[in-house]
Amino acid sequence: MKQTLTLFVLMLFASMALIAQQSETKEDQKKETTEEAVDGPKLTLDKSTVDYGEIEHGSDPLRVVSFTNTGNAPLIISNAKGSCGCTVPTWPREPIAPGESAEIEIRYDTKRTGPINKTVRLTTNDATGQYTIRVTGRVKAKVQEEGLPEKEGIFKPGSGN
Repeated sequence: MKQTLTLFVLMLFASMALIAQQSETKEDQKKETTEEAVDGPKLTLDKSTVDYGEIEHGSDPLRVVSFTNTGNAPLIISNAKGSCGCTVPTWPREPIAPGESAEIEIRYDTKRTGPINKTVRLTTNDATGQYTIRVTGRVKAKVQEEGLPEKEGIFKPGSGN
């Protein structure tokens, strides 16, 4: 019985040593992968969501997202596309040097009332390849102007016409 218990304890220690070695190996692999991911261009967005908040109908449609090339090679954004025609991005066409920053302009059609839930997809030459910027908010309904003169000849309820 004593031998069985001793054998069990030894096996337990051996398996714990193997697990510790495997986890160290996994951590080393993660470090190597992280170091490799930095080699080349790397797009780092200041924010991944553009929130218009609650805005008036027809108000300023322009919002700006800044980004930096945190890699060590020129970054190229080859395409930027809105999820519909109401969301239009404008992006720099020239390569962004390592350490440099630039901006992406996003215009939303603020004449469309209701909630905003759109995306802009960026295609780049970095290891990730594609990024998504969410566009959120709400456009209030158009306010009717008061004090407009009524048109003549139109039937008005309760006027006896």
